[in-house]
Amino acid sequence: MIGTTLAGATIATAILFLSMRKWWTGGRQLKDLIPTVQGLLTGAMSTVCVGGLAGWLSGCTRQAVNFGGGTAVSGTTGTDSSGPIATGTMGALSEEGGVVVFLLFVATIAAYKAFNKEEKGRLTGAMVAGSILCATAGVAGALDSLPGIANGLGAAGVSLFEGKSL
Repeated sequence: MIGTTLAGATIATAILFLSMRKWWTGGRQLKDLIPTVQGLLTGAMSTVCVGGLAGWLSGCTRQAVNFGGGTAVSGTTGTDSSGPIATGTMGALSEEGGVVVFLLFVATIAAYKAFNKEEKGRLTGAMVAGSILCATAGVAGALDSLPGIANGLGAAGVSLFEGKSL
């Protein structure tokens, strides 16, 4: 797994800050958080999609932001912030959990198509931030229950389809 550098985590935090600042200084309507939360969740779940397209894209995103962030931080401050920070993982998906995450990605694509330009930007930025921050030990540790939730929802869906009780 491609890890995250301090500069990459800083860029991801800046993306989330700018998204949340817009919400905080605006009307603070919960519905305005939907693009950010959906993007963050989708980006986070992409980090556990090892061997799949979502996991590969997540790794490419981290690699690009680590490089760009290192250049931006170094160019701005004159200090090198390209050193790696502790890497973590949120766990693994079961077969059933993989189906739930697939449906999350389908819902995210549908939402992206329906969102206006500003919402699309917040969704995309939050996906990038989620895929970067959830590769760090601290954030992955804090959100390590997400794959378990997806696995549980998937198992409940299988039970439903098989006519068993939930």
